[in-house]
Amino acid sequence: MAFRSFRSRILFRLPTISVPTVTAFGRSVTTPTTIFAIRTLNPLRTMASTAMAIDPASEVAMPPTVTGRPAVVPEETTAAAVKVQRTPEEAAATESTVNWCISALPEEMLARRVPIPPRGVDYRGKIVLAPMVRSGELPARLLALKYGADLVWGPETVDHSLIGTTRRVNPRTGCIEWTRPPSQAHNKAGYDENVIFRIDPSREQGKLVFQIGTSDPDRALAAARLVAGDVAGIDVNAGCPKPFSTSGGMGAALLQTPDKLVAILENLTRHIIPEFQIGVSVKIRLLETPAQTEALVRRLVKTGITGLTIHCRTTPMRPREKAIRGQLRMIGYICREAGVACVVNGDVADRADGYQLMNEFKVDGAMIATAAEKNPNVFLPERQERTKWGTYARELVRLAMEVENKLSNTKFTLSQIVPGREPVYKTMCASGKNYEELVRVMGFHEGEGAEEIVQMARRTDEVLRLGEWAPKKEQKGKKANGQQQQQQGNGSKKRKSEDELEGKGVKREKVVVAEEAGQYEGGAVAQTV
Repeated sequence: MAFRSFRSRILFRLPTISVPTVTAFGRSVTTPTTIFAIRTLNPLRTMASTAMAIDPASEVAMPPTVTGRPAVVPEETTAAAVKVQRTPEEAAATESTVNWCISALPEEMLARRVPIPPRGVDYRGKIVLAPMVRSGELPARLLALKYGADLVWGPETVDHSLIGTTRRVNPRTGCIEWTRPPSQAHNKAGYDENVIFRIDPSREQGKLVFQIGTSDPDRALAAARLVAGDVAGIDVNAGCPKPFSTSGGMGAALLQTPDKLVAILENLTRHIIPEFQIGVSVKIRLLETPAQTEALVRRLVKTGITGLTIHCRTTPMRPREKAIRGQLRMIGYICREAGVACVVNGDVADRADGYQLMNEFKVDGAMIATAAEKNPNVFLPERQERTKWGTYARELVRLAMEVENKLSNTKFTLSQIVPGREPVYKTMCASGKNYEELVRVMGFHEGEGAEEIVQMARRTDEVLRLGEWAPKKEQKGKKANGQQQQQQGNGSKKRKSEDELEGKGVKREKVVVAEEAGQYEGGAVAQTV
């Protein structure tokens, strides 16, 4: 009854045929008269529907359509679908799209690969660290690489903030830094410069992908040229749903302006690939309907990109909502047709889970975000021994001091690692005003290597002007004026007592006080006197 009901719902409005024999790539297959509905997709129109009779026990591919596109075939029967437990969202996604069969592609198409530039990287077979604002700075990337990440993405860097920076090599750390003078509004610590982006050229060599936030083809190219010589790839962010990105027409806002997104990618691939010999990729989200997603992906893979990452959520969805896999096989199919690597993102738990998704949905790589933010063990092979949070928290702090990372970012990254139930969590957040104090709060000043890490913390504090090396802040407003007057008053009293000891009269004291005060307050004193 379940099968009949399902069939009737699908075929109610669709023309169907029932044939005993189907020709598939030149061979005839005799089948029973069971009717299955199949939807074939057109990138320029909504899904057209047709039906054919197939053998449920065998995989049969329809011949190519007049457009030259290999047709798709169902990979699971209706009965099997009924047995699978799905959420309403997953069920809706499954019903609104088709199960794309990668094995139906001709051999020459399965072997198709876009050329990977000499200095670029191929995303195929890789488990990678996702781009994350604040959580994807250099110490976190180095920690992920230490635990086995194949590639790491830097956090989204907006083109406006990068253009106008100065590239330099830090003589103390060997890191390459892009800096600019800080604005007075944001320079509360008295720093001479602000580091916009920082990389470790030795430990990140050939493994770092720079992600750019942009909404303009020319600005994107200008910003990309500044870092392209030091990274292994340029990735365009077309999936971030946060207001700081979308309000400027960047991130997920680009999904609503596909012409602009295509223009950005074409401009980058036209110049960056030949000039710097690295690849260009894009990271997107699902659109409202499978047809819209398909149309967009088909346009993007024709721009010359080497990779496409799909975050399996729509723009309004939050990280706590379960990722949608219903369109993943279709996206992987289109990328495979074009020879572009397809990377899945969204609820990837660890390396083993990434490999399972790659095998199940026939995609090429997997990207880990939230799970890696909390625990770098997710990049380890399945049977390798895991470390405890105290171990990799200590490693993170050491890496942060090695590269002179900003203390506020180090504490934020630690707050994702340290379990909230641990007593040290609240202490770390409330205190830890400098690295030396943070090391002691976390208990890293005890045990093996304690003296070394304490000395490292003191050196870092000196460089970053923290703790006892912090610049004295000038006080402003009424409070500062009050203190200045108090200091002047103290000086006057001191002068009075000295005059009294010398036997001078009170009348003379008043004159001295008025004259001395007048040197600081001018006309105000004259009026008072």
